Amino acid sequence: MMRMTVLASGSKGNSTVISSSRTRVLVDAGLSCRELLKRMLLAGEDPAALDAILITHEHQDHVAGLGVLARKLDIPVYLTEPTHRAWVRMLTPRTTMSYAQWLDHVQQEKEARANAVASATAPQSGICDSMSAAVESASSGTEGASDCAEPEEPESVQKISVKADPTYLPAVEYFRSGRQFSIGDIEITPFTIPHDAADPCGFVFASEGIRMALATDLGYMPPNVKAALKRIDVLLLESNHDLEMLKDGPYPWSVKQRVLSRVGHLSNMATAEFLERDYDGNATYIVLGHLSESNNAPELARLAAEQALVHHPALLGNRILLAEQTAPLVPISL
Repeated sequence: MMRMTVLASGSKGNSTVISSSRTRVLVDAGLSCRELLKRMLLAGEDPAALDAILITHEHQDHVAGLGVLARKLDIPVYLTEPTHRAWVRMLTPRTTMSYAQWLDHVQQEKEARANAVASATAPQSGICDSMSAAVESASSGTEGASDCAEPEEPESVQKISVKADPTYLPAVEYFRSGRQFSIGDIEITPFTIPHDAADPCGFVFASEGIRMALATDLGYMPPNVKAALKRIDVLLLESNHDLEMLKDGPYPWSVKQRVLSRVGHLSNMATAEFLERDYDGNATYIVLGHLSESNNAPELARLAAEQALVHHPALLGNRILLAEQTAPLVPISL
C-alpha cells in the first residue's frame, strides 16, 4: 500500500506525506512546526513515524517549519546541495552599514595597519630571552603548554550553541536531480522543474508496484517533466491561477510577471493543455494543487481539468481532487 496525504497546498504553505507500508516521508515543511504537527494529527498521520523530510526548493512556503520540525523529530533532511546553501543564506542575518560607519571602519583598518608596521620596526629588546624560555619550556615537556592553550569548551555548551543556530539540522542528505535514491522502501526519482529557485525539483515515488508524483511550482511543462509523469497512479499537479483573474487581480505588475514567466507557476489553462495533449491517463487520482487564493477559484481549476480529460472518462467526477490551503486532504491510499 502507498498513501498520499496533502497537509496543505498553496502560496501560504505546502506539505505532503508520502507513505508506504514501512516508510513515511514528509515532502516540504511550508507551515510552522506547530501547524504541521496539528495537520498530521488531523489527517491521521503520526509525526513520530516520519523517517525523513524531503525538500523541493527553498522558498518560504515550502520550508517555513523545516528547521524546527527536523530538530524536534530528530530526523534527516534530504535536499540538493544548492537548495541547502540557499536555505542557509536565507536564514543567516545580513549585516549592513551606513556610509559613515564604512568610513569609520576604513579608518580603523588604516590605524591597525599603522600600529602593526610600527610594532614591526620597533627595537625587539628581550626577544632572545623570550625565545630561549620558549625553547626550554618545549624541551622540558608539556609543562606550561596549558597556560597558552585555549580552554576547551564543555561539550554541553557546544551542543547548545550548535542547536541555537536556526540552520542546524540533525542530519543532511544530498541528492541530485535525475539520480534515483531511496528512503526506506520508497524509491525516489527527482526531476528538475522550471522555477525561480536555486535547484527546484519534483519527485516520483515508487513502492510496492505503486507510483506517485508531485509536480508543483513550475512555469511550464518541459519535456523532462512530461516524461517523468508517465505511468503515475496518483498525481499532485499544480493548477495555480486563472489567467484573467491574475491579470485583473491585486498583485503588483512585477509579481504578475513573475507568476506568468517560464519560472513561475502553471495556470489552469497550461495544466489543462498538458492533461489534454501529453498526459497518458494512467492515474487513478489527479490532485490539483497550489491553487492561488487571490487569482483562482476551485471550480475554475476543476472545470478546466475536467474539460481536458473528456477522453479519459475514468478520471472524471471524484477522481479529480482539489488540495486546500487551510485543511488537509483526505488521505489517498492505493
